[in-house]
Amino acid sequence: MKFAIEAVDRSLEPALQAKVDQKTKPLGALGALESLAVQIGLVQQSLEPRLQRPVIGVFAADHGIAEEGVSAYPQAVTGQMVQNFLDGGAAINVLARQHGITLEVVDAGIREPLLDKPKLVDARIAAGTRNSCREPAMAPEQCREALSAGASLVTGWCRAGTNVAGFGEMGIGNTSPAALLTALFTGLPLERCVGRGTGLDAAALAAKQDALSRALSRSRLTPDKARADPLRAMSELGGFEIAMMCGGMLRAAELRALVLVDGFIATSAFLAARALVPAVTDYAVLTHRSAERGHRAALDVLGQPPLLSLGMRLGEGTGAALAYPILESAVRLLNEMASFSEAGVSERS
Repeated sequence: MKFAIEAVDRSLEPALQAKVDQKTKPLGALGALESLAVQIGLVQQSLEPRLQRPVIGVFAADHGIAEEGVSAYPQAVTGQMVQNFLDGGAAINVLARQHGITLEVVDAGIREPLLDKPKLVDARIAAGTRNSCREPAMAPEQCREALSAGASLVTGWCRAGTNVAGFGEMGIGNTSPAALLTALFTGLPLERCVGRGTGLDAAALAAKQDALSRALSRSRLTPDKARADPLRAMSELGGFEIAMMCGGMLRAAELRALVLVDGFIATSAFLAARALVPAVTDYAVLTHRSAERGHRAALDVLGQPPLLSLGMRLGEGTGAALAYPILESAVRLLNEMASFSEAGVSERS
């Protein structure tokens, strides 16, 4: 697939910055809110941007590499948690309700399908990926299908009026493909990208690191090869939900919507999207810094400070949901806060 993503036109930036600087405050006093307001204005090419119909997609899938004992939880938990999302009982449900965010739960490739669930978006590719320690996680055509499915879903959101698209996930074992892709797309050593996931002890963490080393060795991929062919990297070592988020992020940027990137797994999808079309970076907001070791390393390489750092490592899009009100505040300050002249307040001498 090809995505026609244009780097944002920065000709409006001086006017946006001037509008921010004229607010009744010392220069720079609102910190990251100021740069965020400018970014949103540039994405929308407007001095009065508006946020409309925010959506967070929770993309769920299972992973063959879970057979190697890389998670503290059984694979059945993926489907059980998806049912919890559908019942409205998970953390992301609470936060989405609180902040008026539409939540879409997507079956990207759960091992055991959930039948007769009208609230579940069926974008299922297969019953989980294959074990990447032994063979490619997915066929190239499956990777392209996942990218296309993610793009199609986001197209529907934007046609309904959405201009803020958030990306979260659920999948037992998915910190493993995230660590592998993060290492490849950043060039970091694999050991810096592997963490405890759902709470592995020291012995289980060592076994996870060994499994991921074997998967990487089998793939014969290097950072240079992965950057030259991101689809091969995702096919060899990724997950259906990661590829689907990648396609969704690219389509959101193509349609000039803001992209809210959640934690470690969503960031690995963003790294893949960035390798495919670097201009996607202009549209992305990195919402929080996960406690997962690989996420901290990835953010350091990206050099984009996240909005929040709360020690979270849950996934589900929870960081994106918590960050959304900050985006709202940035836009409201830009649009509603008085300038010095409007308020009759003297400017600095």
